[in-house]
Amino acid sequence: MVDRESYEIYAIKYASNERRSGDNFIGGDPHDAPMPLDYFVWAITNENRTIILDTGFDEAMARRRGRDYLRNPGEGLAMIGIDPARIEDVIISHMHYDHSGNESLFPNARYHVQDGEMAYCTGRHMCHEAMNRAFSADDVVAMVRRVFAGRVQFHDGSEELAPGISLHRVGGHTMGLQVTRVWTRRGWVVLASDASHFYANMEQGRPFPIVHDMGEVLEAYKIANRLASSADHVIPGHDPLVMQRYPAARKGLEGIVARLDLAPTSGVSLQQSRG
Repeated sequence: MVDRESYEIYAIKYASNERRSGDNFIGGDPHDAPMPLDYFVWAITNENRTIILDTGFDEAMARRRGRDYLRNPGEGLAMIGIDPARIEDVIISHMHYDHSGNESLFPNARYHVQDGEMAYCTGRHMCHEAMNRAFSADDVVAMVRRVFAGRVQFHDGSEELAPGISLHRVGGHTMGLQVTRVWTRRGWVVLASDASHFYANMEQGRPFPIVHDMGEVLEAYKIANRLASSADHVIPGHDPLVMQRYPAARKGLEGIVARLDLAPTSGVSLQQSRG
């Protein structure tokens, strides 16, 4: 049996979108306050391996969707010494455009996807605009090409990817959404991706409006918390508070790259900060 390994985790911010709080909860929000959405990719690394979680989108997609593009995710990775061309494994939490783009960024990587997610984004649900609008057909086709090139490893449910890293299908937001559990110096951290866009979604039990299965969304909050060492060890997928709560990777990268394997420096929740 291989001993569990410990990892550093980096959240790399590459884009943002100005929104109101009512846009981020099913049923709206009585506060109707500014509540922007940030976009991240994540790097999981130690002396033995570096694994990337999600691949973001490119500048052309940002223009098409009206997002504020700060930098290509590859540039953000380079800031912490990671060369995308050397990456061998990429986890795709789900196939929405903001998590599976940048087709050529990781030319030598194997992609890890849940069976259910590929069935979802290539099946009958995509006949409905309400379901397909968060997907990019080009990104889906690129993943299909990788399948035929032998560059996709499929997973079904919960599986260990490497010592100290495991994947867990939770569904809800999409049919095959998976969260990533990582062992770190502070315990088990769960990178929830869009299982919860904001801390407030899971803290208040109020889901983000894009949903495949409401019951699975709510159960995913419980699963993520069970997998993590504590609620402070669950990292939402789009919350600007991540950059406020966690220390920068190094001086000069404040607001760009945060260290998630270190203890948070601020515990103020979104609900508290909004009064």
